[in-house]
Amino acid sequence: MVRKETKGSTSSSRIQSYVNSSEKQQQLYKRTLLIVVISQVFGGAGLAAGVTVGALLAQDMLGTESVSGLPTALFTLGSAAAALLVGRISQRFGRRSGLTAGFLAGGIGAIGVIISALTSSVILLFISLFIYGAGTATNLQARYAGTDLANSTQRAKAVSVAMVSTTFGAVAGPNLVEVMGGFARGIGVPALAGPFILAAAAYILAGLVLFIWLRPDPFIIAKAAMDAQRTTNHSTTEKAADVFSNKRGIFTGAAVMILTQFVMMAVMTMTPIHMEHHRHGLNAVGLVIGFHIGAMFLPSLVTGYLVDKIGRNVMAVASSVTLLASGFLAAFGPGDSMVVLITALALLGLGWNFGLISGTAILVDATSPSTRAKTQGAVDVWIALSGALGGGISGLVVAQSSFAVLSIAGAVLSLILVPIVIGYGNHQDKVKEKAS
Repeated sequence: MVRKETKGSTSSSRIQSYVNSSEKQQQLYKRTLLIVVISQVFGGAGLAAGVTVGALLAQDMLGTESVSGLPTALFTLGSAAAALLVGRISQRFGRRSGLTAGFLAGGIGAIGVIISALTSSVILLFISLFIYGAGTATNLQARYAGTDLANSTQRAKAVSVAMVSTTFGAVAGPNLVEVMGGFARGIGVPALAGPFILAAAAYILAGLVLFIWLRPDPFIIAKAAMDAQRTTNHSTTEKAADVFSNKRGIFTGAAVMILTQFVMMAVMTMTPIHMEHHRHGLNAVGLVIGFHIGAMFLPSLVTGYLVDKIGRNVMAVASSVTLLASGFLAAFGPGDSMVVLITALALLGLGWNFGLISGTAILVDATSPSTRAKTQGAVDVWIALSGALGGGISGLVVAQSSFAVLSIAGAVLSLILVPIVIGYGNHQDKVKEKAS
């Protein structure tokens, strides 16, 4: 479908009409944000299921908590593979094709988890969780769609709008654990598989929204506009001068997102198990994870404004400080206190939010449409792999030591961001001095 749009004479003239009109590009930018918002509401609900009960389902089926981090590792590894594929599909065919394929794959994975619970098949559970990870990757990559036609002062805002819309589904998802568990039991499905029924429906709906309404494709328009601009006024010398600076920007943006993802996933994955040890029920787990995911997405509009207003680097450092506070509170606060758990996990989500939006803005600033989607997909692979590593080792760390040790380790690791961001800021200052 997308191939026909880009090659057909009617579609070519339509694309050219957007290339020639900045006003039409801004109209499409606003329309794209609306479509992304709708899809992200569904995508957020799909994302929340595995986060909330994935570890508990695996523990129930395997009978041991030492591998409780494995489900998170699996669907995060699946997310890594999907991020690469979605990025490459988007680069070649546009956001519509890439995002639709990713969400539909996530829905299929969720259906597989339900079947594995019905048949008590651990192998099918692991395979399905891997495929389910495609939804997580796509939910994250959807944030880029809003930035394709955004100017430099709109990029963080575009990311934040996409992320805050995820909140509605992401917060509702964990708090529907009990309801979906009861629904699942009513139709003969194990209660812990109930949230994956919601995930399957949510991911498939998110994919259909994008497939039906995300046209014309904003990424295809952005590529065409950049090609036209380069033809008229972008010299080879200017392009070569930007290469080194862009590489530094890509590295810094990637580092911010990768480290915050690692810390967040490690601590979050073991929180339900930690709470179970302190005799908190499933409703309490859902409440804490709901606050956590709310903090990951709900502050996005304010975060986006701050990233655009006071700077990407300042907010990246703020991410490190917030994660540090979260780690120490989780480590030293009483495990039977819901107030402490909610506050620690909310700070964990907020630190991730600061890091993802500031890191995404740095990455978009450092790329052009000719390679942007592919680069974004590649970076999201490393983000997903860092999350898989964090989720995978978290169970082992807690089994061998404690949840407190895991939280302290995450807090200390988050400090690595500070010298990376300061170094990039100094580099930017030197570039500006040379330019002036």
